[in-house]
Amino acid sequence: MRIVVNTRFLIKNKLEGIGVFTAETFKRICKNNPDHEFIFLFDRAFDEEYIFAQNIKGIVLRPPARHPFLWFLWFEFSVHRFLKQAKADLFISCDGYVTLRTKTKTLAIIHDLAFEHYPKDVPWIARKYYRYFFPKFAWKADRIASVSEFSKNDICEWYSTDPNLIDVVYNGSSDHFNPISEDHKIEIRNRYTDGKEYFIYIGALHQRKNIVNLLKAFDRFRTKSDQDIKLLIVGTKAWRLAEMDQVFESMKYKSDVIFTGRLSDNDLAQTLASALALVYISYFEGFGIPLLEAMNCDVPIITSDRSSLPEVAGNAALIVDPFDLDDISEAMHKISTNSELRNSLIEKSKIQRQKFSWDKTAELMWESILKTI
Repeated sequence: MRIVVNTRFLIKNKLEGIGVFTAETFKRICKNNPDHEFIFLFDRAFDEEYIFAQNIKGIVLRPPARHPFLWFLWFEFSVHRFLKQAKADLFISCDGYVTLRTKTKTLAIIHDLAFEHYPKDVPWIARKYYRYFFPKFAWKADRIASVSEFSKNDICEWYSTDPNLIDVVYNGSSDHFNPISEDHKIEIRNRYTDGKEYFIYIGALHQRKNIVNLLKAFDRFRTKSDQDIKLLIVGTKAWRLAEMDQVFESMKYKSDVIFTGRLSDNDLAQTLASALALVYISYFEGFGIPLLEAMNCDVPIITSDRSSLPEVAGNAALIVDPFDLDDISEAMHKISTNSELRNSLIEKSKIQRQKFSWDKTAELMWESILKTI
């Protein structure tokens, strides 16, 4: 087969959730299926590290798809034309965008519909594009893959998609997320927090990641606690963060909050493995990869009771209402004062994490590919 894959989110040093999914899944699929040809489509110059095997060819199509108008041109003209010229057997889109004009079999990977639930969290013009085109993308695709049962059900509900045409392919966690020694933890804490214990958040600073309530809850926790515990926020800023900035400036304990920006993969894994707990209280996720990363590092989790997060966390986390500051701050208090609870959550996570791996993701994705063909 000649399989063309939209890999435009494979951007060196800028991988977010979709990019990580694309890299980890198709690295395995391409290596496991050497008799098939894969063509990776990029919208800008790409790094050769993403050409994972000899059966992969990287192609740059113009224009760079960095704006809704350019998204339209890229998919409806550049991608459409290339699929026709390449005589592709299958087009896979790792971000859910497809070309509506193609006759090529199409498999769309739709990770979540956050923009349908919380449209005001998305810039106006992007919101208009998503809400107009994504129903059409779902209807056009011959088959859909999604990353959780929650997202599958959400797609069915919003777009009246036949559930038999949607495959659930859970995310995994990268190999460098592992527990580290106590001595190494001390070294990491000395680097970031003068040796103090800390809660950690990992991810882009989007509005739906609920950083505002995380900051408020942490301030409430510190006000009631005599423990000198810090909060590390790891990730790059996105858009509409004025409220977050205002809340941060008004915090009583803002000096105990450290924004690290983006970290390298190894630094991220070590920093997570040294944390007292991951606090990941998004009010909407399609999956939530940081939960798995924390599980694999033997780090307890506080997470939200919304969207896909309870599905991923199982019984291996403290589940909170992301809009209830008392609930969040009380969970922080429990984690920080109860070592038995922390150990119990870690033991439960060792069982829960067995459900997820990138090898399993690749196997399920390949099954979805064969069903589409």
